[in-house]
Amino acid sequence: MASEFQRTKLTGMFHAFDTDRNGYLDQDDFQDLADRWHRLPRVADDPELAARITEVTLGWWEHLSAAADRNGDGRVDMAEILAMVDRLPAMLDYVNATSDAVFDAVDENDDGRISRAEHRRLVDTWHGQSVDTGEVFEQLDRDGDGYLGRSEFALLWAQFWISDNPADPGNLLCGPLPEPPR
Repeated sequence: MASEFQRTKLTGMFHAFDTDRNGYLDQDDFQDLADRWHRLPRVADDPELAARITEVTLGWWEHLSAAADRNGDGRVDMAEILAMVDRLPAMLDYVNATSDAVFDAVDENDDGRISRAEHRRLVDTWHGQSVDTGEVFEQLDRDGDGYLGRSEFALLWAQFWISDNPADPGNLLCGPLPEPPR
């Protein structure tokens, strides 16, 4: 059963992915997400990376629909996502596998680290619009070097998907969390 924190976090993810705003996720939403990633300069210039991004993004849909589409209608609504939240830790291997592709897509200059500006592009791409990230990057950059290395990013990515601890910085990887319902 989803905690209030998980409900808030997953609601933000759901809204970012529901590109047509019809109240459920389907394969078209994930294709739209892949198309957004393809507009990033490094992805647009690298056909191999573009193929990896498509594979990962549509793979998210395959894993999500297999785990959450209880009625088999090819769509996943918010209630179905919340019902499967306890199974997220079992998906850690897939979560980790997607981390490298996303890192490569966002690491625009291919220097092996993600800058504040590159992180901002990740958040904007994730949401499909400009998002005020405020002080999020400072909370993610735990060593204070001004960058997220690949291993830092992998930990944050796993926390984003799996953590139920509001203190874990990875919960903010894809931008500030929505305000919890009152």
